[in-house]
Amino acid sequence: MSTVALHPYEFPAKDVRENFPAPLLYIGWEEHLMFCAPFCLPLPPDMPFGALAGQVLPGIYGEHPDFARIDWSQVQWFRSGQPWTPDPAKSLAENGLGHKDAIRFRTPGLAGIEGSFS
Repeated sequence: MSTVALHPYEFPAKDVRENFPAPLLYIGWEEHLMFCAPFCLPLPPDMPFGALAGQVLPGIYGEHPDFARIDWSQVQWFRSGQPWTPDPAKSLAENGLGHKDAIRFRTPGLAGIEGSFS
């Protein structure tokens, strides 16, 4: 079922890039439902992708008991639901990430809280 506007619906979008301190990036951790939704963070486009694991993700996911056990060489990345291999040495922008893009990562062998205490 779709929505149909009864009158013209014209207004300036409020979530455009210019209204934020940096492009927004949505980041989610597969199978880790302690976090009910991806985090949305303003991240500078020139930040190296590799800085996510070392500088950004510990601050948002570090309290999870699985986080310290992540083998970053085995992490599987997804962009818009498709497998994706980012270059950690290149910037977010050079990896093709822009305002309001969504990425997710899967950590093989780590299955969330249920798997953390077995």
